[in-house]
Amino acid sequence: MNSNEIEIHKELKKYFGFSQFKGLQEQVITSILGKKNTFVIMPTGGGKSLCYQLPALIQDGTAIVVSPLIALMKNQVDAIRSLSSENGIAHVLNSSLTKTEITQVKKDITSGLTKLLYVAPESLTKEEYVAFLQSVPISFVAIDEAHCISEWGHDFRPEYRNLKNIIKQLGSVPIIGLTATATPKVQEDILKNLEMSDATTFKASFNRPNLYYEVRTKTKNIESDIIRFIKQHKGKSGIIYCLSRKKVESIAEVLQVNGISAVPYHAGLDAKTRAKHQDMFLMEDVDVVVATIAFGMGIDKPDVRFVIHHDIPKSLESYYQETGRAGRDGGEGHCLAYYSYKDVEKLEKFMSGKPVAEQEIGFALLQEVVAYAETSMSRRKFLLHYFGEEFPDDGDGADMDDNVRNPKSRIEAQDQVVKLLEIVRDTKHIYKSKELVYTLIGRVNAVIKAHKTDTQSFFGSGADHDEKYWMALLRQVLVTGYLSKDIETYGIVKITQNGLDFIKKPVSFMMSEDHEYNESEDDAIVTAAKSSGTADEVLMGMLRELRKKVAKKLGVPPFVVFQDPSLEDMALKYPISLTELYNIHGVGEGKAKKYGSDFITLINRYVEDNDIIRPDDLVVKSTGVNSANKLYIIQNIDRKLSLNDIASAKGLTMDALIKEMEQIVYAGTKLNIKYWVDDMLDDDQQEEIHDYFMESESDKIEDALKEFDGDYDIDELRLMRIKFISEVAN
Repeated sequence: MNSNEIEIHKELKKYFGFSQFKGLQEQVITSILGKKNTFVIMPTGGGKSLCYQLPALIQDGTAIVVSPLIALMKNQVDAIRSLSSENGIAHVLNSSLTKTEITQVKKDITSGLTKLLYVAPESLTKEEYVAFLQSVPISFVAIDEAHCISEWGHDFRPEYRNLKNIIKQLGSVPIIGLTATATPKVQEDILKNLEMSDATTFKASFNRPNLYYEVRTKTKNIESDIIRFIKQHKGKSGIIYCLSRKKVESIAEVLQVNGISAVPYHAGLDAKTRAKHQDMFLMEDVDVVVATIAFGMGIDKPDVRFVIHHDIPKSLESYYQETGRAGRDGGEGHCLAYYSYKDVEKLEKFMSGKPVAEQEIGFALLQEVVAYAETSMSRRKFLLHYFGEEFPDDGDGADMDDNVRNPKSRIEAQDQVVKLLEIVRDTKHIYKSKELVYTLIGRVNAVIKAHKTDTQSFFGSGADHDEKYWMALLRQVLVTGYLSKDIETYGIVKITQNGLDFIKKPVSFMMSEDHEYNESEDDAIVTAAKSSGTADEVLMGMLRELRKKVAKKLGVPPFVVFQDPSLEDMALKYPISLTELYNIHGVGEGKAKKYGSDFITLINRYVEDNDIIRPDDLVVKSTGVNSANKLYIIQNIDRKLSLNDIASAKGLTMDALIKEMEQIVYAGTKLNIKYWVDDMLDDDQQEEIHDYFMESESDKIEDALKEFDGDYDIDELRLMRIKFISEVAN
């Protein structure tokens, strides 16, 4: 080591307590100390901030650090102050300061005490600040999160565009640009905008070998899946990202109800609550933070063990940066994203109101996310390729990826690709994905009829495969670049030159077979059994027998005891206590207490006899979002209030109110609606319907409608069924 090197190592030890540098840090610092323009591309957790903090501490003058977020600045200033006995060594200059505080900052800078001044880009545009900074010695200007300059970056901020002009006013000071997410396109943008094409560029590898990447299909049961995952990582720290504030609130609530310590974090909370929740997470008072992307910029918690994306992010840069908050200490980091094409369509809709240029960029970035989620190649390879880095098959961390560990089956689809491309070409670029797929499978809708496509010879030429197959293939062909979505009329699919070449000279096209991303909407009553696996058929049979026995003893039809969806849910979750039984679909406290004990005894015995490992974490308690409604309905029916008034007070249709009432009585709570039914039906009519339900095998309204053949309408029968269940079952 030469004397200079020895010197920086001494300073590193003195200020940060490290005996050696990490990765490219030393080279970057030497470049900055040499007063050169420097560009640093280093992934999250790579030790970016030390690259400018150390040279700032050991040089004369004050270094200006431009940063986009107040929370981030505060975090870093606290960290630097902890290294020194002088509080004034680092300061923030932004809109959150009082006049007195601003005077103190200026005093500390003038006296030469302040080594690092963190500023928001907006503050730099204020003339009084610029005039002040011109009068004091500046060591260099560091622009953190430099990708904010580029419209192709995931976090574009227009105010960053003007930084170069402001820096010019400060004289010829060296510029340091730093970013953690830079595709080749963004890098070029940053250098051009900061007019520093002469900068020495340092690019660290973007590979984080300790992170495990996984994408799962997003189903109706996502909440229980997340709860199960967190319970498998008990006591570990994690972040869950959601796109909307509302979703953040509801997921945080569901986790809390299910015994997981979690807090929400989003821009809609007041600053005090946000700071409190952030500190709780840092201090390990809570395990999980549920957040919009407002959270985590620069949150330096080294031991985040998992990052879950409840919703797919808008770009791979965001995804890389957000997942990069896991495992910064080099330990385990599980990155789990849930994917459904519906979410992508939501994001597309959301973008359609923006200016065309912005849409164009937004759609292009989103297409990359879709490609990442649907790819069957190594996710790590895909991601690094996106950042302009080639990853060898045997590279560090090569097997840390769901696709590599469980290779997906792929099928040859060369002929189908040709067929699809020909349809796009021959329908003359007028259709969006849906109409193209309909044309292939031979389904007519108004758009197809208007263009008379159903009279063409190729209509229905792909009927040997279903809609799901063609949708998946279409998306994979879009990703490969044989087709493109038109920007102006976004959604119209066009064939590219590569696609035309493919028709002339087809080559093998291996399609990933096992992705089914368009989940169908379930019926009004979602049976947990349908949505989260299959019920245990043997147990199901035993439960049906028991139900019959109990019903016989009480002289009621079996459906009065428990409905089928409830039994299916029991045969899936194996509840063995009353508390667990409350959480079974369609079973409330009342019902569990009244009929539960025999069922619990049976399930308990069955579990023991068959050594069943119970998925106890599958029992997801609901947050009772509708409980306020339910309480209101119960109280006002007790007061014999008109059902019409109850419905309008809660903004419900009559149908929705009856649905709520059905859930209440099926869960075991009494609702005395005799006063209302008496106004609709006379005693004989009521008796006739009552007897029908008493003798019927099923409580289905369709069956009752058939039986009475128009004598009663649907609401009358539904309300009589509520009265019947309430009186007979509860």
